[in-house]
Amino acid sequence: MAEKKGYVATSKFLIASPSKVRPVAHVINQKSCSEAMAILANMPQKGAGLISSTLKSAMANALNANDKLDEDMLYVKEIRIDDGPRLKRVWFRARGRADQLLKRMCHITVVVDEKAGK
Repeated sequence: MAEKKGYVATSKFLIASPSKVRPVAHVINQKSCSEAMAILANMPQKGAGLISSTLKSAMANALNANDKLDEDMLYVKEIRIDDGPRLKRVWFRARGRADQLLKRMCHITVVVDEKAGK
């Protein structure tokens, strides 16, 4: 029998470097959703706001799919920060030179599930 995946929410093409968002994601992995939301609300990083909105969406997906679930029963089962495409821009430099400026994007996937025991 296959293991239950959980309730998923994905945000794609967010303009934030995945290497800067991943440390924020590691802080809330395997925590209850209410605790994770409180942690994210008090973090100053841009990635905290991006993850927070995706987590809210995953929680809403779980609560709308199953009427028996309570918000306190949910926890962050898995969180993935994947690389997205890069916007390539020109960065003008001194003496007529130019460098390439890469604006990195990321995809955030949050999986929430209910706790095993109550």
